[in-house]
Amino acid sequence: MGEEQLELQSELEVIYGNRFRTMEAYRTEVWKSLIRHWFQAYVPPEATVLDLGCGYGEFINNIQCVRKYGMDLNPCTRSKLDPKVTFLAQDCSDIWELPDQTLDVVFTSNFFEHLLSKSDLTKTIAQAVRCLKVGGQLIAMGPNIKCVGGAYWDFYDHHLALTELSLKEAFEAAGLQIESVRGRFLPYTMVNAPAYPPTFLRIYLALPFVWRILGKQFLVIARK
Repeated sequence: MGEEQLELQSELEVIYGNRFRTMEAYRTEVWKSLIRHWFQAYVPPEATVLDLGCGYGEFINNIQCVRKYGMDLNPCTRSKLDPKVTFLAQDCSDIWELPDQTLDVVFTSNFFEHLLSKSDLTKTIAQAVRCLKVGGQLIAMGPNIKCVGGAYWDFYDHHLALTELSLKEAFEAAGLQIESVRGRFLPYTMVNAPAYPPTFLRIYLALPFVWRILGKQFLVIARK
């Protein structure tokens, strides 16, 4: 591992430790609700799932499936993951430590914006395509620069600005078939925001017309 990557790992540990230290339990409850009322419908119980940029494991720890992988460079991630999750501590733009056609679902949330370049994103998507089974899905959620505006840059580790349409083009260029494109899905961030009860999230998900007002994250789903 090079000196530059070690520096990046150290920076990630500090940034995320400061950002999420007081809200880990709340984030977990939010993700449990999101999974129960939305994302579990996309993940069959017999599936093999990779959480790309899995952070503290809020998604991959709680999704119901047979086999779980989590990929991240943050050295703290390993200690946050359930023992059933296989941790891949690597740069996502390098060759993934997985065989071809291993995965049924690649899920990623609020991660692509942390990549340093579109070249890194292209390489990452190519690895997802390689590792997905035929018919497997790539599900990506993230801040929509069109909706977020200047607040996008309030986070020091944001580098790559994307919209639902730019990501759609990237997926199509990689040979994926687009199944769903939503420019407005969830609100932007839980950081420095009110800690609403998870019940509110269930209600929010049931009212798509509210997404057009409060939603600032895209959701793009594609199939191999």
